[in-house]
Amino acid sequence: MFVIEDELKKLPDQPGVYIMHDKNDTIIYIGKAVSLTKRVHQYFQASHNEGIKKNQMVKQIVRFEYIVTDSELEALVLECNLIKEHRPKYNTMLRDDKTYPYIKVTLGEDFPRVLFSRMMKKDKSRYFGPYTSAGAVKDSIDLLNKLYGLRTCSRVLPRDIGKQRPCLNYHIKQCNAPCQGYVSKEEYRKRVEQAVKFLNGEYQPVMKELTEKMNAASQEMEYEKAMEYRDLLNSVKQIAQKQKITHSDGEDKDVIGVSKDGEDAVVQVFFIRGGKLIGREHFYVNVAGEDKRSQILSVFIKQYYGGTPVIPKTIMLPLPIEEKEVLEEWLTNKRGQKVHIKIPQRGQKEKLVELAVRNAHLVLSQDKEKIKREEGRTIGAMKEIANLLSLPSILRVEAYDISNISGFQSVGSMVVYEKGKPCRSDYRKFRLKTVKGPDDYASMHEVLTRRFQHGMKEKETLKEKELDENYGSFTKFPDLIMMDGGRGQVNIALQVLDELHLNIPVCGMVKDDNHRTRGLYFNNVEIPIDRGSEGFKLITRIQDEAHRFAIEYHRSLRSKGQVHSVLDDIPGIGASRRKALMMRYSSLDAIRLASIEELAATPSMNIQAAEAVYKYFHTVDGE
Repeated sequence: MFVIEDELKKLPDQPGVYIMHDKNDTIIYIGKAVSLTKRVHQYFQASHNEGIKKNQMVKQIVRFEYIVTDSELEALVLECNLIKEHRPKYNTMLRDDKTYPYIKVTLGEDFPRVLFSRMMKKDKSRYFGPYTSAGAVKDSIDLLNKLYGLRTCSRVLPRDIGKQRPCLNYHIKQCNAPCQGYVSKEEYRKRVEQAVKFLNGEYQPVMKELTEKMNAASQEMEYEKAMEYRDLLNSVKQIAQKQKITHSDGEDKDVIGVSKDGEDAVVQVFFIRGGKLIGREHFYVNVAGEDKRSQILSVFIKQYYGGTPVIPKTIMLPLPIEEKEVLEEWLTNKRGQKVHIKIPQRGQKEKLVELAVRNAHLVLSQDKEKIKREEGRTIGAMKEIANLLSLPSILRVEAYDISNISGFQSVGSMVVYEKGKPCRSDYRKFRLKTVKGPDDYASMHEVLTRRFQHGMKEKETLKEKELDENYGSFTKFPDLIMMDGGRGQVNIALQVLDELHLNIPVCGMVKDDNHRTRGLYFNNVEIPIDRGSEGFKLITRIQDEAHRFAIEYHRSLRSKGQVHSVLDDIPGIGASRRKALMMRYSSLDAIRLASIEELAATPSMNIQAAEAVYKYFHTVDGE
């Protein structure tokens, strides 16, 4: 048995990583320490305050384990790896787990290619990036291949030279076909070197060359070729204009800013490569209310640079961090060259950091506004509906719909909205078992009965097993049932609830003559609703979703041949006769009312088939 007080006495006064477990043996926190015994003891001292989040975590600790390392740096590396692997609940975590695109030039090949890559390996290739837009990377690669006639195929050259015909790119003059030996290795290499210079930001030689070629083609009245050069020139100009010189030293830097509001934080990173700002990206971080900005920056550096292959020479921050020296050492080891973490105090560098902070704050404030708007569309809309119906609150809504196409077996759908958002994991489909023909009221009675009987039985089973009441989606009963219709549909639902001795509010989504929702039918009264309100918009979304879900289910079953027309049950009526009947008569009711002579006059039908159809319907009707 693990006794925390006893185990604390065994902790060594050495650097390492400690791992906290809860009662389910789930890892809930991972941390590093210069001294394991001093750091872990602090969590369990009554006088020591770790903040609200950590204090909640400590209450859940049932056991801990630790790994001793030789240095604080080793502990840092191990901590990063373990956090990335287990993603513990109480560690400050990056919400974004992204990989960024790079441009890869395969210089290790005799005939190199320019490729799109999301990872950087230790090979003979040269990588450029990271870039924030995959689309921009692909556009740049296409441009380079067109400019320099580089190959895009995966053939192994020179081994495969001449073994296959040249591809389409050669015929449209976008590749010089090294696969056929049409260009020498030396000449091809020169083209690749030019592409590398382009990626390093040397645009002027390319622009000058394209301008000269465009003018020459125009003078020789080769206007199509001149237009091609013009388009390429415009593409190069666009790329060149996107680059912003930030400093004349030409260094690779990452400029990092952070903004925090409560338990939300955003980190903004400017990527500067070769002295040029090539892009920026922001990252959302889950934090505790008491976390300081310096702590957020330390966590971000560990998690972000622990996962990205490109580490710049300099990382600029807006404020000092506690682990600066050990982080510099760790980053230096990962990069293979010295990495500096700097906090600029004046000049252009300070302005860049301020710009990153300002952008982080802007993203966070915009995100807050977005969340507020989203809450208005969801939770706020639910409150509007609750107020409209004089209900205390609505968290969960269930809506039902029936789908059938004149004679095809009916199917039912149940969609669920919680806090104004669709809860798709709780959606359910029903194939009608007891209803014959297109009877929406009877179909709805069966669907609702099956749904709530299932939930009641599930609840009873769960009580016997002493399990959580929320286990199983059918056990969650709604705060409101919405029916796709008016009085008739509402009365069916109320009848089912009365039969099952359940008390759940039911309203109908009433449509006008144009099949648009005009109001709600509740407690025998039609309640008008403002068409511009968020509550009305949510009602129409729920109605549309129930309708869509039912139709899609019905369509999928039909496509599998699992739902068929009742005409298929009549002996002698195959696909061609069924189709002919459905084309001549608008509905099954029209077929039912037709005489034998009228049925026999239908194309593809004969007297025997007509008698079979007539007999089937009139037997079913009990005549």
